[in-house]
Amino acid sequence: MRAEAVSYRVHGHTILQGVDAHVVSGEFLGIIGPNGAGKTTLMRVLAGLARPTAGRVLWQGRPLTELPDRERARRIGFVSQNPAIGFGFTVRDVVSMGRYPYRRLFEGWRAADQEAVQAAMAATGVSHLEDRPVTDLSGGERQRVFLARALAQQPRVLFLDEPIANLDVRYQLEVLNLVSGLRERHGWTVVMAIHDLNWALRYCDRLLVLQAGRVAACGAAQSVLNEDLIATVFGVKSRVERDGGRAVRVEFLSV
Repeated sequence: MRAEAVSYRVHGHTILQGVDAHVVSGEFLGIIGPNGAGKTTLMRVLAGLARPTAGRVLWQGRPLTELPDRERARRIGFVSQNPAIGFGFTVRDVVSMGRYPYRRLFEGWRAADQEAVQAAMAATGVSHLEDRPVTDLSGGERQRVFLARALAQQPRVLFLDEPIANLDVRYQLEVLNLVSGLRERHGWTVVMAIHDLNWALRYCDRLLVLQAGRVAACGAAQSVLNEDLIATVFGVKSRVERDGGRAVRVEFLSV
């Protein structure tokens, strides 16, 4: 997947400007940057949920806009930061939504759908919650359910918009370990917007750094972060601990 000179404007306001980026098959790509940098918008454009004002996104050399919605939904999964789920939906209901791209109009529930839903709930550890309303779950449990829905969708690329926002440290670690394990097990390509630079260092292969809608840096996670970049992009003084030249931990000192 590749973005070429992508720009995005809404109501006269530029959110992305001239973004060039690529996603390598099988990688874990982190998108970082301060609030308002354009992380969510870039992910929505890459996932085909928003059309760029200028530029284009290619999927295996083919313009993403040429993919029918159903085909795109089979290839690309997107888990938003705060998915809107109404009252009354159980865990099974939500996970089953991941099968919609595979079902024809008026077609009944198939054995393949049942197997995919069961496997997704088992893989994410929510099978025991299948009859519970989603609104009754903890934040960490809900994130597992939304990941299960994406897994039932059987995508090739999974976009995650701040999946650990508003979770305590235990659930952050739980969700990130789950995503990393699912990626390895199912061959997913994962693109994740994330605020915490230390988690990004631990889990991501590469980091794409956004600042005011432009790409400030992009490269291997352990090499792209340095004190100057953090000061420029985030406005924070820091100390980057290194091991053999590789960044392993960021300590924030002052603003």
